[in-house]
Amino acid sequence: MTLIEETAAARDTRPAPDGTRSTQARRTWAAAAALRWTALRLLALAVLIAGWQAVVVAGVWPRVLVPSPGDVWHAFVEASTVHDGVRGFSNHLLIEHLGVSLRRIGIGTGYAALAGVPLGLLIGVLKPVAVILEPAVTFLRTLPPLAYLSLLVIWFGIDESPKIWLLVIAALPPIAAATAAAVRGVPADLVEAARALGAGPVSLLLSVRLPAALPEILTGVRIAVGIAYTSVVAAETINGVPGIGGMIRDAQRYNQTDVVIAGIIAIGVSGIVLDALFKGVERLAVPWRGRS
Repeated sequence: MTLIEETAAARDTRPAPDGTRSTQARRTWAAAAALRWTALRLLALAVLIAGWQAVVVAGVWPRVLVPSPGDVWHAFVEASTVHDGVRGFSNHLLIEHLGVSLRRIGIGTGYAALAGVPLGLLIGVLKPVAVILEPAVTFLRTLPPLAYLSLLVIWFGIDESPKIWLLVIAALPPIAAATAAAVRGVPADLVEAARALGAGPVSLLLSVRLPAALPEILTGVRIAVGIAYTSVVAAETINGVPGIGGMIRDAQRYNQTDVVIAGIIAIGVSGIVLDALFKGVERLAVPWRGRS
């Protein structure tokens, strides 16, 4: 073996740098931790289902009030398939009910973001605007959706308009409030540095304040989506079929508790998925968040 070959062989067998080993160790530890947390979640779910089944077997409440997990699963399957010539529930599959509700949430939250972010920027930057409009935002934020649903029905009828408006009104205040608080929290030295470099008011707002406040703005939008999701059942109490809230309302009318619980579980699971998607968007849009 030549000297060059011996040197190459020695280079190939030498231990990896400390940085490489530490990176691999962190990845291994993160994977093991993820598996442990997943196992813990599955264990908690299994305990919950077992306790639920035990309550049903013990007959603590009538079966019509507290159906078994098997009954709820059967209702879930029937609502998701065509059975005995019946298509899902109220002639729509569960995924269709859920899709219509998610579309309403998306439209309502989208309009709320389009209005809430500029409103929050103005409230956070201009004191006169804050004095005038901030109490109105707080007033709307404290109102439960059912408080103004009847008024929206009187104004817009029973079609899609009152549902969308209700979700817009429910989602706009948290977006505006989060945006205003984020803009006010931009470091003063960052603003002064931009001014020293010749940034005008508009450039300062769009190039400095808005990017610096973006993480909190996205958090506000994420919270608004959750609020809109909790409001969609109220929005769909009026002519809400298809829609997951309308499905739950119709099942409640006929004491179909298993269908009601299946709908609630569908809302919860889809909410978890939606929240995970928003976390992914936050990581892509503001990768510097949480880093020093």
